[in-house]
Amino acid sequence: MARAEPRSHTILITGANDGIGLILAKNYAKRGHRVLATGRQTISDDASHFGSQNVTYIRADQEQPMAAAQNIANAMRDLEWNGLDLAILNAGTGWVGVPQEETPQSIAKQVDVNLTANICIAKAMGPWLFRRTGKLVFIGSTAVKKPQGNFATYTATKAALAGFARSLHEEWRGMASVQMIHPRATRTGMHGKAGLNIGIARALFMSPKKAARAIMASIRASERQRDITRTFAFLARFSRNREGYL
Repeated sequence: MARAEPRSHTILITGANDGIGLILAKNYAKRGHRVLATGRQTISDDASHFGSQNVTYIRADQEQPMAAAQNIANAMRDLEWNGLDLAILNAGTGWVGVPQEETPQSIAKQVDVNLTANICIAKAMGPWLFRRTGKLVFIGSTAVKKPQGNFATYTATKAALAGFARSLHEEWRGMASVQMIHPRATRTGMHGKAGLNIGIARALFMSPKKAARAIMASIRASERQRDITRTFAFLARFSRNREGYL
């Protein structure tokens, strides 16, 4: 089979204003790809925030799933993209505490951000992905595989997302590939926002840089599903990632 030639790819990354998503956007832009990044926050200077002219950032609040999907679709039209090579649906939110103390508002927010919005965005991106036989990547959590207390709703939304990914893989067979990647606990701001004080245990969490590198390695390997373990993250250091390739 002939090797694909290097070229500038079109990439969508949600939840890219900080954490893993921010590093993914920077890494892909650095390699010459065009990135559409989204997040809840407003950013005044895209080039300064991402360190590249290759990144366009738009605000897409996934607490409003349909509006977020529409904002992304509109931005792609404004950019005059005729196809999408890669979509990494990374945005997520959580809440920490015993289930009986969680409010309906908190439950609804996690379902909207972690599940409903990802379904809406995936469906909206389908036509663009099909034109390039592209890749759709959902970012889950190893909490699905190793549940822990006080994360009940968060874990449920990620488990449901994994189920959706399995079904979509069959629906889109031959048109676009679908991957589910589960990073282990990572040192991002999400834990603090969720109300978790991890203290010195934070040192045991994976760095966003390592998590992003491992995610990119899994995408290059076209794995249908991958748990980002410490071992895989270490081996990902040696995975080649050249300019012009995903």
